[in-house]
Amino acid sequence: MAAMALRPCPVLPARLRTRTPAPLCAVAKQKGATLAPVSIPSSSALPKKKVLVPVGLGSEEMEAVILVDVLRRAGADVVMASVEPELEIMASSGTRLVADTLISDCADEVFDLVALPGGMPGSARLRDSEILRQITVKQAEKKRLYGAICAAPAVALGPWGLLKRKHVTGHPAFKDKLPTFRSVDSNIQVSGELTTSRGPGTAFEFALSFVQQLFGDNVAAELMKNDGGHHKKKEFNQIDWSFDQIPHVLIPIANGSEEMEVVMLVDILRRAKVYVVIASIEKSKQIVASQSTKIVADKSIADASGTTYDLIILPGGVTGSERLQKSRILKKLLKEQKLAGRIYGGICSSPFVLQKQGLLKDKIATAHPTTISKLTGQVDDETDVIIDGNLITGRGLVTVIDFALAIINKLFGLSRTRSVAEGLVFDYPKN
Repeated sequence: MAAMALRPCPVLPARLRTRTPAPLCAVAKQKGATLAPVSIPSSSALPKKKVLVPVGLGSEEMEAVILVDVLRRAGADVVMASVEPELEIMASSGTRLVADTLISDCADEVFDLVALPGGMPGSARLRDSEILRQITVKQAEKKRLYGAICAAPAVALGPWGLLKRKHVTGHPAFKDKLPTFRSVDSNIQVSGELTTSRGPGTAFEFALSFVQQLFGDNVAAELMKNDGGHHKKKEFNQIDWSFDQIPHVLIPIANGSEEMEVVMLVDILRRAKVYVVIASIEKSKQIVASQSTKIVADKSIADASGTTYDLIILPGGVTGSERLQKSRILKKLLKEQKLAGRIYGGICSSPFVLQKQGLLKDKIATAHPTTISKLTGQVDDETDVIIDGNLITGRGLVTVIDFALAIINKLFGLSRTRSVAEGLVFDYPKN
């Protein structure tokens, strides 16, 4: 298997608390761990591990995209397959994803792993796919790896009879639908060939557990690189971010944008009832993200430019950031945003785009470790999320949950932030 060439990868969360075997757990819990390139031994005798991630109308976009992204980084051949008649699906928080193929095209394939994302009605749509049921039942019968997260263990695997004599976990809202005596509250539960998990906030642990099971402890450990201890959030020059109306947020995207950052930002902000517009700077509304996930924007940047936004937030991705930097319309919007004193920000590699536009002048910022050395102003490389007045910056991909929740906390306060974190099954600090 050829070594997988990866772009510099963003920061993984400090709090990956999991009950998976110790080697991965020990690495995953380290504060500031980062997704790192993995060199997998090349051998013509070793075919790529094949993974199926099915999606349908209302699938949870964070869970689906995190599974696909992380497993592709590890070297797996991942197929996102639609159980709908068409490739494009509308996910649970309104993000439009384009699958690689239809589930019917996968009926005769053999997979090393079948992993079901949750979400409603997505889990029910997966359950009702007879082809997917047959694939997954056969997977279990052949004792190959399979798993589900969030609502999917209860809604799909349960009715298929695939939870019998298994210890399982799932989203707290669906706990009463799991087998009473075998239901557990752990973020990850591995029971033979079956792995289950709780929700969007545990999706990284879920994906990393599969990396460990498919490729071994060494690959899982190599995929995550400790980057030292970091503070979670700091704020300088505090100002009020609250609004009398529903806040409007623009998230511009391009070919090469980090799909996990895009999807997580959109999903989490929409859970807080923020009005979010995804705008493509490309000629097409459909973009191909850094790990080949296809995302369909809500609008083109030209169509989106006629609206005033309370916040403009740039996702990262090296190639994506370079393309965002070249968009004249986006440059104009960012300039107007700063002149009007409105809020803007970026995560991972995109703070460099803000610097090129003069938007970091007299500000303290952070960015991905590979980008922060390029910033010429005041930087803080020990903090995951920095708020300085009307600017917010973040270190990387899996600090996106903290980044998005920091925005929600500034907009709406602690109560709504905790409510959103609870729905994600994410351990948000009490103070």
